Amino acid sequence: MIHILRNTPVRDLIRAIEQDGFQYKRRKGSQRVYRHPDGRRVVIHFHHAKDTLPPGTLKDFLNGTKWSETDLQRLKLIN
Repeated sequence: MIHILRNTPVRDLIRAIEQDGFQYKRRKGSQRVYRHPDGRRVVIHFHHAKDTLPPGTLKDFLNGTKWSETDLQRLKLIN
């Protein structure tokens, strides 16, 4: 899944997590913390909304969201 999403802009990932119910909690420098009501937490590191995430950071992001391939399709991140 990471190879499919590696060129996805951060703004699209933020839109998707907000659609999925994650809520913005706080910011520290270039880090934004989002929490889901069920306890999941993701931290997004970026400087510009057009930026893309490096593969390792993207993997950590996906681990935090616990999204399946079906979720990625529902959120229109993949076809």
